Amino acid sequence: MVRRNTEEVQGGGDYALYDELFADDFVDHTPQPGRTPDKAGALELYKVLRAAFPDFHAVIHWQAAEGNLVTTYKTYHGTHEGEFFGIAPTGKAIRFETVDAMRVVDRRITEHWGVANLFSLMEQLGATPGG
Repeated sequence: MVRRNTEEVQGGGDYALYDELFADDFVDHTPQPGRTPDKAGALELYKVLRAAFPDFHAVIHWQAAEGNLVTTYKTYHGTHEGEFFGIAPTGKAIRFETVDAMRVVDRRITEHWGVANLFSLMEQLGATPGG
């Protein structure tokens, strides 16, 4: 379920599958800035990322499961072809690492916790002093 979300929803833009995979009462415990911590907020983030990086996809390095909690370490890749957080398209190839954990109950993703290296992403887009 978690792998399908990464590959087919985030990487493939299959938003009908998103609705099947995520519980209606889904809670994101670490929502990104400007996003609500619910199912709608997570979907909005996915759409923003795909609009900014149309070839957005992840390489999963490893996944581990304990009980109903699945942790994934992955690197996202894409090409900056749309506006992202006010940054005009640069055409740059980007990559950033993420570790997240998702709880799966009754074949639905119910909770999420994550840490993404967004500072690295903003550097690559030239939006920080080091970029």
